[in-house]
Amino acid sequence: MHVLLFDPGSDQEGIHSLELGGRTVVLLFEDPDDAERYAGLLEAQDFPVPCVEALDREELESFCAEAGYEARFVPAGFLPSSDEDRLLIAPPERNMDVTGWKEEQAAAGRPGAEEPEGGGGDPELEAFRRRLEGLL
Repeated sequence: MHVLLFDPGSDQEGIHSLELGGRTVVLLFEDPDDAERYAGLLEAQDFPVPCVEALDREELESFCAEAGYEARFVPAGFLPSSDEDRLLIAPPERNMDVTGWKEEQAAAGRPGAEEPEGGGGDPELEAFRRRLEGLL
């Protein structure tokens, strides 16, 4: 699976997520080209540029479950059938303000919708980050 990570390997490493209907959703792309395209669309919206990283699906799903997030699989060739599905192939036109997200993440220790999510103060996230680093 391919996910969008911000500052991989750093203390401010984060994973891209969406806020959909009160749920925090992490996108798991089957096709790396789809993930790259999504990252390019974020960049075009002046969002911090994520890196596309290939990681184990089971590890990602376990991380999401432990963190209370929903892992949403985006298969290769996915065609949306609803407005919510469209967000799986293209980010919303309007993102939350991420100015100073690194400092906010470190201070708050918690993620926000459509913001990079870091492992600032959450021990579970830190443990998962270390497990992910071991996979790379």
